[in-house]
Amino acid sequence: MPISIVSQGRDLSTWVKALKEKKPDLDVRIYPDDHPRDEITFALAWNHPLGAFTQFPNLQCISSLGAGVDHVLKDPNIPEQVQISRIKDKNLTNDMADFCLAQVLNYMRDLHKYKTAEQTHTWKPLRYKNKAEITIGVMGVGALGSEVARRLSSNGFNVTGWANSAKQLESIKVYAGAEELDSFLETADILICLLPLTQETADILNKDTLGKLPKNAFVINVARGEHLIEQDLIDLIESGHLAGASLDVFREEPLPEKHPFWAHPSIKITPHIASVTNPASAVDQVLENYDRLQNSKPLINLVSRTKGY
Repeated sequence: MPISIVSQGRDLSTWVKALKEKKPDLDVRIYPDDHPRDEITFALAWNHPLGAFTQFPNLQCISSLGAGVDHVLKDPNIPEQVQISRIKDKNLTNDMADFCLAQVLNYMRDLHKYKTAEQTHTWKPLRYKNKAEITIGVMGVGALGSEVARRLSSNGFNVTGWANSAKQLESIKVYAGAEELDSFLETADILICLLPLTQETADILNKDTLGKLPKNAFVINVARGEHLIEQDLIDLIESGHLAGASLDVFREEPLPEKHPFWAHPSIKITPHIASVTNPASAVDQVLENYDRLQNSKPLINLVSRTKGY
C-alpha cells in the first residue's frame, strides 16, 4: 500500500530518500500529486492544509513527522477512527537537551552581552551567575522535558519540573496540577517551557504566570509559539520584572520582519531549530507503524486526542 506525505512549505526529499532506502519497493506519494487517494491508508504529515485528509476515504493512520502533534490535532475534519502517532526519537530528545543546556549557559555567562560588546570594542567584565544561585524550572516533563531536566541536573543545576499530573523523576522535584503551579513558578529563576500545545496550555505563558516568577527570571520557550502571549512578555521585561527571554518558537513563523522581538535587546531569537527530526533516525519507527497497520497490529507512539499528546 502507498504512503502519502502531506505537508506545506517543507522539503520532503530527505524523507522520501530515507523511506526508499529502508523499503525500496515502497510507493511514496507527495500531496497534492498523490492520486488515487482511496488507495492510501497511512499518511505522514506536518503543517498539512486543514481539511486535506477528508480527501482520503480509507485513511487509518496519520504519523506526525516530528514529536509535536498539535498541527494535526487542530484539524477538526480528521475522522475519529483515524489513529494519530508521533515521533519519539532519542536523537531528537538529546538535541533538545543540548540546546536547552546551551541556552542556560549562554544566559548565565552573559555570552550574548559579550558579543554585543565585541561589536563596539567594549571591554567590560561582568559578574556571572553561579549554579548554586539559581533554580531551573522545566514546564512540561514528558519525553523531551524529562530528558532536559535530567541533563541540566546531571550538569549540577538545581532543577524542578511541573506537569499536569503527578510524575516521578529521580532527584528532581516535580510539581503537579494547577494547585501546585504557583509554587513551581515562584522558585524558577530560569523557566523552560516544553509543554505540549493543548487547549489547556495555550497562552499559559502570560502576565499572570510569568509575573509569579522571581524578579529577574529568564524565560526559554522551545515548545510552541502559541504558549506565549507576546506582549505580556515584552511588558514584563520592560517593567524590570523579567531579565529577558530566549525564544525558538513563535505564533507566526517565519517571524515577521517588523515584529518587535527582532529589535528587543533582551530577547534572543532562533528560527525553530532547537530540535529537528532527522528522517534517517526516525524512519524505522514510521515504517514499523506502517507494517503494523498492514498486519492489523497495535500501533506504537499513539497520541490521545483527549489529552492532546
